[in-house]
Amino acid sequence: MEYKTTLILEGGAMRGLYSAGVLDTFMENNINVDVIYGVSAGALFGLNYKSRQIGRALRYNLKYAKEKNYMGLYSLITTGDIMNKDFCFKKLVYELDKLDFETYKNNPIDFYAVVTNLQTGKPEYIKINDAQKDMEYFRASGSMPFVSKPVEINGNFYLDGAISDAVPFKKVLETNSEKIVVVLTRPFGYRKKKAYLPYRLFYGNFPNFVETAKKYYKEYNATMDLIEKYESENKIVVLRPSKLIKMKRVEKNTNKLQSIYDLGVSDCMNKLDEIKEYIKY
Repeated sequence: MEYKTTLILEGGAMRGLYSAGVLDTFMENNINVDVIYGVSAGALFGLNYKSRQIGRALRYNLKYAKEKNYMGLYSLITTGDIMNKDFCFKKLVYELDKLDFETYKNNPIDFYAVVTNLQTGKPEYIKINDAQKDMEYFRASGSMPFVSKPVEINGNFYLDGAISDAVPFKKVLETNSEKIVVVLTRPFGYRKKKAYLPYRLFYGNFPNFVETAKKYYKEYNATMDLIEKYESENKIVVLRPSKLIKMKRVEKNTNKLQSIYDLGVSDCMNKLDEIKEYIKY
């Protein structure tokens, strides 16, 4: 399917609040797209754009950052998941800071959450029309290796979409989208280094996943090279942090969480005219 304007949202755990700042600024300035590809935190925070809930991602992260049942070591020890399933995907979305499922469902924007299939080692791009029915795909997209149990859906096992396609730019190029906006969560020029992680020890039963994970850094760096090439040719618009804010993957410091969100807002405001001119119909 061809789209006019596509938005790609990189993950990055709590660095994803940078993207939340960008998306809230989009909503406040009536910047609309036709389709979103969200990866990991990009999917989990990006869904608020489709549900039109300005400020929700920042609000609940500031409020519950230090809640032991939200995410962190306590949840990992007691549930096997660094993100507490019952708190994050039930209590939070249904009670504490309700997700607007109806608005999400009725919004014409198409939303794809990227997940990694452990059996095949390949990315899957799951179109989620009904967030209430398919919340498990959002959870799978954000389930980081080593600190999350594989998420089983319809007999398949999934983990973090970032392992197989951290920034699905090549995938989007295949859709012939006329306009592409990419929101990254690392500063310009960032590249990943080879990491010697015990994938085989943890995921030996999924050899295809292990091979994909071992090549993760190479694929990521090649994608960044391609994005920067297209950006230099003014073919796409890229938003990325204009400065480095050091954060833990599961950051509890609310000042840092606010800072990365505020940076997303300010960087977006600085590029607002460019973005509007680029995606105008």
